[in-house]
Amino acid sequence: MSKRQLPEGHLDPDAPLVLSTHDLGRRPGTMRTLQRTVPAPADLGIAVIGVPEGSDLELDLRMEAVMEGVLVTGTVRGTAVGECVRCLTEVTEPVEVQVQELFAYPGKTPVEVADDEDEIREVAPGELVDLEPAVRDAIVLDLPFQPECDGPCQQDYEIGVSEPAPVSEEPADPRWAALQSLLPSSDDSPSGTREKS
Repeated sequence: MSKRQLPEGHLDPDAPLVLSTHDLGRRPGTMRTLQRTVPAPADLGIAVIGVPEGSDLELDLRMEAVMEGVLVTGTVRGTAVGECVRCLTEVTEPVEVQVQELFAYPGKTPVEVADDEDEIREVAPGELVDLEPAVRDAIVLDLPFQPECDGPCQQDYEIGVSEPAPVSEEPADPRWAALQSLLPSSDDSPSGTREKS
């Protein structure tokens, strides 16, 4: 089944993180709460860890009409899956982030943020808002850049190696074998002090 074509600037009302603000009616002070479980969008993470596409995201939100638009605040919970950077075993991390986003009514960009570098998101035609960019920003910034498991790899192994490298008794290159005799042997007594003359 092909995805339906929407006019430019319009949002798909059936998208998981698109919310309707119609009930608020542009009356400042009007508020409603929303608890919903939605599938996670694609690419919600970084190279080593992320929330798998289609896994559950729990939304616990409050939508409030204000003079400039609609203020959405609340909590998003999910589970991130990745690999331990030390031993490459699977790591799961609970994710809980706070979101707060103001969606301005068209033509009502708030004065105090009009010159800010941040993008001002607007309420789209059909009185819809897209929460996905805010959720994506919050989750990606909250993920660990070097996830580690709680297993035995917490020892001082090199990253990506689960066991220490074996130590070879043979010289690496036979051409260097003559220099081996110049190294102190393990039975030599340490000579850390010099004799005074």
